[in-house]
Amino acid sequence: QVQLTESGGGLVQAGGSLRLSCAASYRTASSDRIGWFRRGPGKEREFVGSIRWTGADIRYGTFVEGRFTISIDNAKNTVYLQMTGLKPEDTAIYFCARNRFVLDYDNNYENWGQGTQVTVSS
Repeated sequence: QVQLTESGGGLVQAGGSLRLSCAASYRTASSDRIGWFRRGPGKEREFVGSIRWTGADIRYGTFVEGRFTISIDNAKNTVYLQMTGLKPEDTAIYFCARNRFVLDYDNNYENWGQGTQVTVSS
């Protein structure tokens, strides 16, 4: 089954930017979604955003407020999460996962990556 690998995390000051990558071992069905989630210290897992392999139907979590952008490089089977205007509360482990089902419910995601740590200092 497909393997997803996140990278690009690190330590950044508040107001800074990072670009996370989610590389898939192979391209799955075009209708599949790749989603980004995060889990902050002591917090529940939170939906960040998702995109179909076609690049269409992009969705974001309500907290994003225009600061994050999801994009795809089909040649590299990679989904990116560009984060700008980072805040200390964005500190979390960021994960990507695949949804092969019709409905974009959190519980429909599978093939989770190992995550990449993002730390935002104040």
